Amino acid sequence: MKRTHFLKTAFFCAAIMGFSSAVCAQSTESAYFEGKTVRLAVGYSPGGGYDIYARMIAPYLKKYLNAAVVVENKPGAGGITALNGIYIAPPDGLQIMLAKGNGAILAQITQQSGVRYDMQKLNFLGGTGFSPDVLVVGVNSPLKTTSDIARRTDRMLWAATGPMDGLSDGAALICESLSIKCKAIMGYRTTNDAALALARGESEAMITNESSAYNYMKGESVRPVAAMSTKRSRFFPDTPTVFETPGLSEDGKFWLNLRTNIDVFGRILIAPPGLSKERLAFMQDATRKALTDPDMIAEGEKSMRYIEYQDAAHIRQLEQDIFKQLTPSITERMNSVIKKIE
Repeated sequence: MKRTHFLKTAFFCAAIMGFSSAVCAQSTESAYFEGKTVRLAVGYSPGGGYDIYARMIAPYLKKYLNAAVVVENKPGAGGITALNGIYIAPPDGLQIMLAKGNGAILAQITQQSGVRYDMQKLNFLGGTGFSPDVLVVGVNSPLKTTSDIARRTDRMLWAATGPMDGLSDGAALICESLSIKCKAIMGYRTTNDAALALARGESEAMITNESSAYNYMKGESVRPVAAMSTKRSRFFPDTPTVFETPGLSEDGKFWLNLRTNIDVFGRILIAPPGLSKERLAFMQDATRKALTDPDMIAEGEKSMRYIEYQDAAHIRQLEQDIFKQLTPSITERMNSVIKKIE
């Protein structure tokens, strides 16, 4: 029956002279998705920030894609495993991913082990917008400011889930900017687990999204130290930015600015290479409608997981700008910085 509906729609559009080709394409693609299941991959275990966002977005994608949307957790290597999977998935629109844009870009550019995808070939559907990271420590930590951290002479331990998960590479760049020795403790399943590690004293600090940091603080497991951006966090207006660290060197500012420029990606919805022009346009439009749906916006605000829609063209431009900015010499320097904390 579903197949018959799809064919009838296609034949109708082909037969009616003067009928809008754009409307026909939308109608045909909607009929294609009817009764199908779209699998929305998340590169982390259940319970983390990306998993929560994906499960919040899924019902709205279902509404506008005209298909069931099921969230699938595919943890491994800080999201790299799931990215590799989506890169080789069939270009039929039935497999998509909510990815950490900055981590995906950095892992590819720094040629991390296991990377098999190419961000320049993957299709972008849209994004939830930029939400800056925050440097947090355990709630009972003696470290109060970035100046306290900068005075460290022994090796500082940072919690992470993988080599380029935003936590690990973020730690590498902040440690380089403050000229301190650090080590990433990797292998935590989710950022929630990493936050609990701070509370237990297994590690000393971590970099996490501001909304997640706020929730962890409410749970009395972490305390914010600095916003990893040029502007203070809306969640922590009294917490200074890392750029406000007294005596920050020009080289330190360089690494922090580099991190800030890459962070603008935020959470992005991606699809495999090779999608037809019509299907990609339909999915991008459905993503736009989902992420700008008033109920979606209200739900995000209620849980303090804000949605500030970015369209696919804007994300593509950001990606192109970053690839231009990260020259071979800068990439080589970044690799050496990241290796310092492994």
